[in-house]
Amino acid sequence: MDYEKLGFKCGIEIHQQLETHKLFCECPSIVHDTNPNIYFARRLRAVAGETGEIDKAAAHEQAKGKYYLYEACSTSSCLVEMDEEPPHPINKEALEIALQIAMMLNAKPVDEVQVMRKTVVDGSNVSGFQRTALIAQDGYVETTKGKVTIPLICLEEEAAKKIEDTKEYVKYRLDRLGVPLVEIATDASIKDPEHAKEVAEKIGLVLRSTGKVKRGIGTIRQDVNISIKGGARTEIKGFQEIRIMPKVIEYEIKRQQELIQAGQKINEEVRKAEPDGKTIFLRPMPGAARMYPETDVVPQKIFTTNLELPELIGERSGRYEKEWGLGKDLALKLAKSNQTQWFENFVKKFKNIKPAFIAETLISTSKEIKRKFSVDIENLTEKEYEEIFAYLDNGKISKESVMNVLIDYSQGKFDIKKYGLMSDEELEEEIKNIIKENLGTPENAIMGRVMAKLRGKAEGNKIADMVKKLAKSPI
Repeated sequence: MDYEKLGFKCGIEIHQQLETHKLFCECPSIVHDTNPNIYFARRLRAVAGETGEIDKAAAHEQAKGKYYLYEACSTSSCLVEMDEEPPHPINKEALEIALQIAMMLNAKPVDEVQVMRKTVVDGSNVSGFQRTALIAQDGYVETTKGKVTIPLICLEEEAAKKIEDTKEYVKYRLDRLGVPLVEIATDASIKDPEHAKEVAEKIGLVLRSTGKVKRGIGTIRQDVNISIKGGARTEIKGFQEIRIMPKVIEYEIKRQQELIQAGQKINEEVRKAEPDGKTIFLRPMPGAARMYPETDVVPQKIFTTNLELPELIGERSGRYEKEWGLGKDLALKLAKSNQTQWFENFVKKFKNIKPAFIAETLISTSKEIKRKFSVDIENLTEKEYEEIFAYLDNGKISKESVMNVLIDYSQGKFDIKKYGLMSDEELEEEIKNIIKENLGTPENAIMGRVMAKLRGKAEGNKIADMVKKLAKSPI
């Protein structure tokens, strides 16, 4: 497609959950809490915003005439989520994380944060509105196709999770409601579908560089705003994986092209992305009529003088290559992970272990163990990894036994006696016996049998060298 000739305009909005307690209370952000023990129901209605008008998207939701059922866990929700208590002062840690993100995206923080109410009556917010606050303006991200401007960065509260939808009611779970969410909106200067994906990936790397954002399915969402000449702005929600973003955009272009060719009017609207990349209508496009000030939260002055900015993932990856000789792919995987601090602590402490081995153990070994043995070692802590590396650094276990040690640690049955290394004399005697039992066998076959029996009892290189030496000597 010739996107310029099409009059293609595209911008993206990224919503990322932050790893801290909720935005307007002290409840923990347990977004997958279980065993609800609180139940109640509500009906919501749209109200006029600051312009004196009722937002058309809110009116559309109210016209459905549904009521809303809510369930909550007392471990992750309180009276604030139930709209039975005023919001507490804004979470200062969440505000600081949002400011770090804003400055890493070259944006200018506002002088004072004024929380606003955004009318939402689809039931996803018990109060009938979402609290949101402008944090910074006029940022940008550099891409292969030029600079993409980021006009707005906001901090807002996450919505409740929909768990059932019927003709009469919608049911929501409140554990997710109120989790701090940073919203990053670009302008419409994105050139084509693949460019949109690149922009989303670059912003995603900045978010992950903080080390303070939630990870996993549902913790980050992308919305795409698209229009072409003769069409209308459409906002597409509902897809979490960046890889399908180009397909979603292409389908929307084709949808608008077909409507234009058929002589049909295209209305501004919000649509939902389906798994196949196509979209369905959700509601009319909301406007400024849904916004009005939040009078229960005191405005917060912004100070960024002493704010430290984290190292960007790209910079960190390059440093790992340069300082510790990691390969490019391994360095990038490590820099993107949550084990960066563990890695840096371990390489400084354990001088007898190659940094690349430490990195591979932290990044790849857990996946290999799960694939080969169906064992999950995600429960291991930094302290337990440190103990394992200490055994290796002091020569008490071999590199070849680390995988088995990790499995035993994760299952709470590690015994150092099981992995104690042989002395050189003991190793030589064992290898001689294996050679005697396999006289006339090729050296490669003997090597395999020795390794199978003695793996983990000595370093692999030492075993290999000794086999080569003894296989050529008279026994």
